[in-house]
Amino acid sequence: MEASLTARDRVGIQDFVLLDPYTSETAFLENLRKRFHENLIYTYIGTLLVSVNPYKELDIYSKKQMDTYMGVNFFELPPHIYALADNVFRTMQSESNNHFILISGESGAGKTEASKKILQFYAVSCPSTKLLNNVRDRLLLSNPVLEAFGNAKTLKNNNSSRFGKYMDIQFDHQVCLKLSVSKQRFRFYQGLIKLSILHQGGAVGGHILSYLLEKSRVVHQNHGERNFHIFYQLVEGGEEDLLRWLGLERNCTKYHFLVQVG
Repeated sequence: MEASLTARDRVGIQDFVLLDPYTSETAFLENLRKRFHENLIYTYIGTLLVSVNPYKELDIYSKKQMDTYMGVNFFELPPHIYALADNVFRTMQSESNNHFILISGESGAGKTEASKKILQFYAVSCPSTKLLNNVRDRLLLSNPVLEAFGNAKTLKNNNSSRFGKYMDIQFDHQVCLKLSVSKQRFRFYQGLIKLSILHQGGAVGGHILSYLLEKSRVVHQNHGERNFHIFYQLVEGGEEDLLRWLGLERNCTKYHFLVQVG
């Protein structure tokens, strides 16, 4: 791994296993801080990946970056979520066994974005045919719809996931990879995506088995927070006939459960 590092990549320790002293919480956080200030948001702990949300766009998710990490030894290049995704994919194929990616963190940590990056990587790295491309496009395009119905503005995040899902993505072999996003706040899986992959690794379909909403948000929000995005989107952008059919009015101030928290 050292041979492929630039001077910028060498900031701090990129694998906490090599950190000395390894029991110091202060040293751990200081290493994260050094790397974060150089926009190095990923750091390994062995085969685990620690990420820090930069809250800005970084040019590290391009097609060129995906190509760089495809088929490369896990520790050969600097830490990246693509390295993790590629390693799981290839290990699953070689062992013909189930594997699991668990994404965990607090609200606003970037769990939903991480799951998108993994799906986008597989969309590019898996075999390409007209049918498979259509399936993968639908899987990726489902994210904005799910977020509209399940995301809301909170005090920490304007687009915070307030839902859990279990999505089964079928490939053409009975080997599966599970991608799970967990939220400590709810203590249940925020998203669980099961990928069944085969020798070629082509996606052939997918469906959502369950979709769990934070239903209490419908009738109560903390001060400064909002209901689910979809309600505001309907009121703002819905055609008159649609609003009339749904019994909605264009003026949001008419709704008791939207105006209690300012």
